[in-house]
Amino acid sequence: MLLLQKQIQKSRRKRNWLIAIFLIISLLIWQKSWIVYFYQQFRGGYHVAFDTRPLQEVLQDKTVPDSLKKRILFIAEVKKFATDTLHLQDNPKVYQTLHDQKGKVLSYLLTVAEPYKMEAKQFSFPIVGWIIGDFTYKGFFDSTAAFQEQKYYQSAGYDTNMGTAAAYSTLGWLPEPILSSMLLHYSDYDLANTIIHEMTHGTIFVKNNHELSENLANFVGGYGAKRFLKSKLGADSEQFKDLIESFGNRKKRNEHRNRGTLQLDSLYRTFSTNMSKNYKDSLKYALIEKIIRKQDTLGASFSKFSTLKIAKNDLPNNAFFISFKTYNSKQNEFELQFKNEFGENFDSFLEYLKKKYN
Repeated sequence: MLLLQKQIQKSRRKRNWLIAIFLIISLLIWQKSWIVYFYQQFRGGYHVAFDTRPLQEVLQDKTVPDSLKKRILFIAEVKKFATDTLHLQDNPKVYQTLHDQKGKVLSYLLTVAEPYKMEAKQFSFPIVGWIIGDFTYKGFFDSTAAFQEQKYYQSAGYDTNMGTAAAYSTLGWLPEPILSSMLLHYSDYDLANTIIHEMTHGTIFVKNNHELSENLANFVGGYGAKRFLKSKLGADSEQFKDLIESFGNRKKRNEHRNRGTLQLDSLYRTFSTNMSKNYKDSLKYALIEKIIRKQDTLGASFSKFSTLKIAKNDLPNNAFFISFKTYNSKQNEFELQFKNEFGENFDSFLEYLKKKYN
């Protein structure tokens, strides 16, 4: 009798192990695409975070040009200003090392949008999404995977836009290095803006509202960069005056794109189900062309659209406008709130934001 019971228990344990193995294999097959994606992201992120050199080592390296060393020291100045004057949170894992991209793109950012709605596809990531919420884009370290996924959504009838990442951030979970592209290609303003933008994310993060989070970091980044360069260059210097003029042109362009986004949204609300795709496309791209041609008169970067005839495939689409909206749609709101409610007192404004979102 005892022997029989042991055999039954052994048989049950074997059966339970087989069931567990079957469930694990089924889960791996069911979630194969996510497993492959997270493996690629982990491998790419690990490479960026740890294939680095300490800044002190770089600064002492005689083979590194002095011009790049000055940029590294400039970043240290920005960080000190951001912590001492703006009172943003510093993180010992951030900007203490250098990652050499060797001229390669850091990562690709895919935005997907409905063709006749100003609405982005929300990407929900298992486990990660529970912690930080959904995103309006999907990042890829693997370019082949990025463009394959873009083709998939295009074939399904969506608008898509492929951008590239300007910085690397894990919200302080992993080391975040300075990227070689920052040192080589960024203006002083863009470099200061990027550093303060990412430090803002480390200070305030709005869960489940990616657009609000990015707009907030963009506003603080722009404000902080101007204030830093004003203190460094002097308000009456020609460099700072040129910066203010450039910033004014950028603001005009942003306001124009925001108006264009609202115009497109209003147009799509007039569309009905009995309209043909060709007719809706003709209205959609006629308005986009009008928006882009008007932008050219503002001195923006779309000079190729100043020709008399523009091919439909050369025009941006809804995903482009949504990518822009993710970072810039609420700049005016933050600016008005900062001026009217807080009298441009940044410390009070920051404390308010911390209490509201953290």
